[in-house]
Amino acid sequence: MAKLAQGAKYRGSIHDFPDFDASQDAETLYNAMKGFGSDKEAILELITSRSNRQRQEICQNYKSLYGKDLIADLNELDILDVREIFRTKYEKSLYSMIKNDTSGEYKKTLLKLCGGDDDAAGKFFPEAAQVAYQMWELSAVARVEVKGTVRPAGDFNPDTDAKALRKAMKGLGTDEDTIIDIITHRSNAQRQQIRQTFKSHFGRDLMADLKSELSGDLARLILGLMMPPAHYDAKQLKKAMEGAGTDEKALIEILATRTNAEIRAINEAYKEDYHKSLEDDLSSDTSGLFKRILISLATGNREEGGEDQDRVREDAQEIADTPSGDRSSLETRFMMILCTRSYQHLRRVFQEFVKMTNYDVEHTIKKRMSGDVRDVFVAIVQSVKNKPLFFADKLYKSMKGAGTEEKTLTRIMVSRSEIDLLNIRWEFIEKYDKSLHQAIEGDTSGHFLKALLAVCGGKD
Repeated sequence: MAKLAQGAKYRGSIHDFPDFDASQDAETLYNAMKGFGSDKEAILELITSRSNRQRQEICQNYKSLYGKDLIADLNELDILDVREIFRTKYEKSLYSMIKNDTSGEYKKTLLKLCGGDDDAAGKFFPEAAQVAYQMWELSAVARVEVKGTVRPAGDFNPDTDAKALRKAMKGLGTDEDTIIDIITHRSNAQRQQIRQTFKSHFGRDLMADLKSELSGDLARLILGLMMPPAHYDAKQLKKAMEGAGTDEKALIEILATRTNAEIRAINEAYKEDYHKSLEDDLSSDTSGLFKRILISLATGNREEGGEDQDRVREDAQEIADTPSGDRSSLETRFMMILCTRSYQHLRRVFQEFVKMTNYDVEHTIKKRMSGDVRDVFVAIVQSVKNKPLFFADKLYKSMKGAGTEEKTLTRIMVSRSEIDLLNIRWEFIEKYDKSLHQAIEGDTSGHFLKALLAVCGGKD
């Protein structure tokens, strides 16, 4: 790693750093963030010793060298941890430094990334805990109406749709526009009626015809929309466990976010489609505590009542009291609570946890755990706090950088289209200052782009 400035101090005004090399600094930041963990002190040392002009030059070089957005990569860090290190080292808040030494859109983006001013209440690092407490309070009392972007079509006629689809696929060539227009503007229940009518009229399997006429990303999206939701989720879980490797992210995304009713329907669909139980496949394809967590989630037996205040304190105490060196015990305690308690109850537990420890529960998980266990627990916590925001983050990450994770993008757009995709859109634009529509437009093309935008449902 390139040698960093020694003894950099926060002065309220930072001047150009001598012997500045933007390319070398970009490489230093990249090395400090890649791999397992990150060298947060090194990152802070470099950023706080460069002038605003030099920082922006580093951002440009980072993009040029690695094809990635430095601000987005910094956003992946545990910002509460970074803020705490900064406050301890310089006796000022990171927020104050950004406010005094940056400007324009760069300043606006960094302040939003920072999330809060640790000098606000006039004592050591209180503000992050206060914000976390207030967020869990808001989450506990909020009653947000969830809305999808795909709704049942008015004046629906399965006979007309079946004939139009047959015409679009008959003969030489395929009319993709007609297929997209029909499939993306009907509810899943209506698509099942079209499928039955198609079979009755033409003696053909609509799914088989679509599969033979379409290809690539468009085929995956259209065929996904045509499947009943539980069967679609079952297929995604099966695909995540097929072959040499396991797609742990897909397993976590589905099992950590579905309701009890949805999980039970997935289990039935999985058994029907693959003649094996989901639990058996999870057991043979994963291991250790991660396996136990997934199997627990896959039972669909999470409590569904409200919070019990006495039990809230007991649960918060259970996870707050674990000795710092006993990771195994901590993970087991978290599993017992995170995988079984109702969302309403968990919100109050997490709020009580902040009162007891001055840390947000997500911060504690990220700091004290690692690997798949950490990822699944973080997914549960984020889903409890704000499920649409959880999916907005996943969509953003699927499209950021040089490539696109088409499978993740398709899976979320299909599975959330009739549930909460409109809410996901709102969270997306609120957090990333651009609409989901814009992100899709900038990252996909052709008929796949057209179909995704139809499912997205609006520009915001």
